[in-house]
Amino acid sequence: MSVLKKSDLIPPFWLPSGHLQTIYPALFRKINGVFYQRERIITPDNDFLDLDWSISERKSEKNKKLVILSHGLEGNSTRQYILGMVSLLNKNGYDCLAWNYRSCSGEMNATSRFYHSGATEDLELVISHAVKNGYTEIDLMGFSLGGNLTLKYLGEAAESIHSNIKKAIVFSVPMDLKACSLSIIKAENRIYMHRFLKTLKPKIDEKSRLFPNEINSKDYQHVKTLYDFDHIFTAPLHGFDGADHYYDQCSSMHFIQNISIPTLIVHALNDPIVPYSSLPLDLVSSLCHVNFEITKHGGHCGFRPAVVSNEYYWSENRALEFITDGGTK
Repeated sequence: MSVLKKSDLIPPFWLPSGHLQTIYPALFRKINGVFYQRERIITPDNDFLDLDWSISERKSEKNKKLVILSHGLEGNSTRQYILGMVSLLNKNGYDCLAWNYRSCSGEMNATSRFYHSGATEDLELVISHAVKNGYTEIDLMGFSLGGNLTLKYLGEAAESIHSNIKKAIVFSVPMDLKACSLSIIKAENRIYMHRFLKTLKPKIDEKSRLFPNEINSKDYQHVKTLYDFDHIFTAPLHGFDGADHYYDQCSSMHFIQNISIPTLIVHALNDPIVPYSSLPLDLVSSLCHVNFEITKHGGHCGFRPAVVSNEYYWSENRALEFITDGGTK
């Protein structure tokens, strides 16, 4: 459809860079008033997924609307970008389902595998569960890794996608996984990489105790980067022949040409984690159902405006606008 550059997101003067626009919301933003009801569902391989539901008091019984939210790498349903979105959507009549990936809900999952950027079978299970719960209008929303997962799912489902799924919007998506994995190695980005690796190591240690024949925690001494982690752990645990094979098979840029529902991809030019140069803009501009919207500011999953007039961020208001009326203006 189109690649649009928007200038209506003006950041605070005291958050002048993409790094600050990324870090400040993650560390200091607080969201109150979101209350989850947790449900555990069992996967076909006898593992589990923990789903956090937030039910709107304003929903219509005749039109049960639901938004399914997929978080980023080492995130969960309590991240500020999830809670802010859930709060605004609830106030506008949408139920929300923020699901936690395997090992991300506060309890280690039951099999040797973890989650990864292309594990669309788990997203499909969550969607099928929501459909069985009677939701007639389902929108998908993803952030960073969750955005890649969402786009890959939409491309795989293509024309056979469930008729209850209406729209999708994703933010700060690493559509080229290898390019992003190599970018985060740069000196200016290592603060993010080390934060991810710091939370992944205890999971490897626990997995090693639970599954000593499949995972050896001593291998972690060879992990210096996220690429190393994916090569040593993610790829073999999930059936890939190394990090490059994993990245190639799971990068959403290889799937978006098949998307068949209205989809909006939002990205900030100053995103420090997902390089602008890695985005397949030429491909997107040729697609019928996909729009790419680029903001000058916003960082990675940040998007804080200079004036937070209604307590919500630019990204949250933009998402509501898109799913309620198409938001193509």
